[in-house]
Amino acid sequence: MIRRFLAMAAVAAMVLLSGCGYNTLQSTDEQIKASWAEVVNQYQRRADLVPNLVETVKAFAAQEQQVLLGVTNARAKVGSIQATPELINDPQAFARFTAAQGELTSALSRLLVVAENYPQLKSDANFRDLQAQLEGTENRIAVARNRYIKAVQEYNVTVRSFPSNLTAMVFGFKEKPQFTVENEKEIAKAPKVDFGRPAAPVPQPVAPAQAPAQAPAGSAPSEYSLPGK
Repeated sequence: MIRRFLAMAAVAAMVLLSGCGYNTLQSTDEQIKASWAEVVNQYQRRADLVPNLVETVKAFAAQEQQVLLGVTNARAKVGSIQATPELINDPQAFARFTAAQGELTSALSRLLVVAENYPQLKSDANFRDLQAQLEGTENRIAVARNRYIKAVQEYNVTVRSFPSNLTAMVFGFKEKPQFTVENEKEIAKAPKVDFGRPAAPVPQPVAPAQAPAQAPAGSAPSEYSLPGK
């Protein structure tokens, strides 16, 4: 009798939890974790390309120290942030991670723009292969981020909606941080370089012509003056 009562109570509890959104919260939370793992994986693929890309550019454009250093520092900053699954539950840590990835995106874009000024670098097979891998990785990052965004949207709506919000409160489900619209436009855009169009030459300033200096009236002739002049 007691066992039957416990079994009926368990079934009733399962029905109540299902109707209150518990199962949805669980499934969407797992979907977010899987989507986030793919985002991190693609970001890591990009970070792994940076050292070879920097070394290749350095071989042809060693004087671009500021740009090369910017990429190296941005990559180091990305590597200093541990992208653990718990990061998606910490809005501040999530913001730091996103900002660091944005800095690396900007630094890589500047590096590819600088490459336009070096024809030998643009024609190097290794550089072209790395650039193609980078663009492909950026596209995969955009796809992975989009999946994460959709998963978080579904989860957050469930957390805020009644009566599932009561279930979320009881079991400790909280809203998760999200990529902002401005951040999505800034970071998810893959850097592109048109290797078919030569870079425009930088105009050089023209120094104004100076009139030859005239000796003051009545001055003695220079020791280098020709006789009779």
